[in-house]
Amino acid sequence: MEMHMQPFHLGRMQSLGKDKKLRSLERNELLKTVKRLGRLLWKKWSGYHRRSLAETKMHCIKLLDDKLTARSFPIHVNEIHAHVAVLNKFTELGRPHTEVVT
Repeated sequence: MEMHMQPFHLGRMQSLGKDKKLRSLERNELLKTVKRLGRLLWKKWSGYHRRSLAETKMHCIKLLDDKLTARSFPIHVNEIHAHVAVLNKFTELGRPHTEVVT
């Protein structure tokens, strides 16, 4: 099966500045593509799943601190690493520890 269409994300429509009818037509075409390919295949084909995971992780990082306070890029990187380390620790603490009882 050969596909020539470019991946299209729902979020792009607002930034295109097109009239409402054209956006509706594009959205309907996208929904037809999703229906034809199936949701799982469409997510892989369009890169949606990866984008969704990245957005979720950024939301978690922003919950810790809404903005970066450092002025230089290398220090920004260190600040992000510290935020991710805190998130990983929270995840570890929230995970249940199970033991096999015999």
